[in-house]
Amino acid sequence: MKYRARIEVSLKPGHSDPEGETAARLLKELGYKVGSATVSKVYNVVLDAKSSIDAQTLAEEMCKKLFANPTKDNYTVTIEEQR
Repeated sequence: MKYRARIEVSLKPGHSDPEGETAARLLKELGYKVGSATVSKVYNVVLDAKSSIDAQTLAEEMCKKLFANPTKDNYTVTIEEQR
């Protein structure tokens, strides 16, 4: 069965986010009243798995091996069935 894993990777609190800081500064210069901005990456992966639980497990493995650095990154995984 095919599943879509939506993996969002973001920096843990306390880590420098120069892209987010730049975006916030530029938004303020453009007249927007923003407090802060952060940058995250989103990966959409279509994968074959026996169940949504297996798909979740595979996506978690992908995060630990490739997408996220556990020292500085948090990640969330959302699984949905592909039709």
